[in-house]
Amino acid sequence: RLRAFSRLQVILQHLKMFKQTDSTAEVLLEKKGGAGIITLNRPKALNALNLPMIQQIYPQIKTWEQDPETFLIIIKGTGGKAFCAGGDIRAITEAGKVGDKLTQDFFRGEYRLNNAIGTCKKPYVALIDGITMGGGVGVSVHGHFRVATEKTVFAMPETAIGLFPDVGGGYFLPRLSGKIGYFLALTGCRLKGRDVLRVGIATHFVESEKLPALEKDLIALKSPSKEKIADLLNSYHKKCTIDQEKEFALGEHLEKINSLFSANSMEEIVKKLKQDGSPFAVKQLETINKMSPTSLKLTLRQLREGASMSLQEVLQMEYRLSQACMKGHDFYEGVRAVLIDKDQSPKWKPATIEEVSDEFVDNCFKPLGNDDLKL
Repeated sequence: RLRAFSRLQVILQHLKMFKQTDSTAEVLLEKKGGAGIITLNRPKALNALNLPMIQQIYPQIKTWEQDPETFLIIIKGTGGKAFCAGGDIRAITEAGKVGDKLTQDFFRGEYRLNNAIGTCKKPYVALIDGITMGGGVGVSVHGHFRVATEKTVFAMPETAIGLFPDVGGGYFLPRLSGKIGYFLALTGCRLKGRDVLRVGIATHFVESEKLPALEKDLIALKSPSKEKIADLLNSYHKKCTIDQEKEFALGEHLEKINSLFSANSMEEIVKKLKQDGSPFAVKQLETINKMSPTSLKLTLRQLREGASMSLQEVLQMEYRLSQACMKGHDFYEGVRAVLIDKDQSPKWKPATIEEVSDEFVDNCFKPLGNDDLKL
């Protein structure tokens, strides 16, 4: 009897160890029932994606896609604050300063993962509870289903750090209704809760505390089709009344957004905002004036071109842009001002949109030959 007890203790000790090492992993990959589950597990870093995480998730998605016993893939974050607040920008900055090839490997790996999600044959369900920005949008928005909650905060804030809304932003942003995607991309505007659903970033809206039950029900589905999964998500979505009476934050401004952000150049957009002079236009102008002029010009062209491209073509274009940004000035200056020194006063070079030449912009979009992204 004593022997059985000590054996039990050994087993428990083993389980404890396994759980400890497991729970410290930056990404947890597990199979429950017919579901493959990806859990982003860097709560202190708001689940920001780094290269090792990307390198674990990508092959796992490919494996599950081929596995006849896996019927759907679920991705979520830990910690209650964020689904995924972006990519590991600090690591990329450090690498870029010393010419380390992480600046190529990271973007290449991340965009390949975005493409794997966008082309995944198995239903892919992202539970975007909490902060969902940049790289977090990339691992959710290209999948079949995106479930937002009252805690979801969406943004593509890249123009503020000398980058551009990448991870396929050139694909999904211009496809949102009207010019809302252009507005979100250039201003970095944050959307919360139901508004993430209203603009079409999310497909469903469910109360945050109902997510564990929803996940359980998804796992319990027997060999589910995409339709069965949609039915289950719809049933949760219909029952959710939280924030139903809240007005759409951008509702009253939609007409203005569509007319002001429909111009063909940044100079023209700025001119339109100045001429409009309404409180809304003045506010957007103030925001845009803080952004990297280079980023603004790259972003506008990225979205205009991406509007008629496939996801693969967009990611290839964005890889070229990422490498141009890594060689430039504004990305490092933006990260310094926003994330490192936090003085919020970047010194952009060039300092005005007029000084960013068309020739410079053209060069950023040029093919990279053997170094191009291959998907």
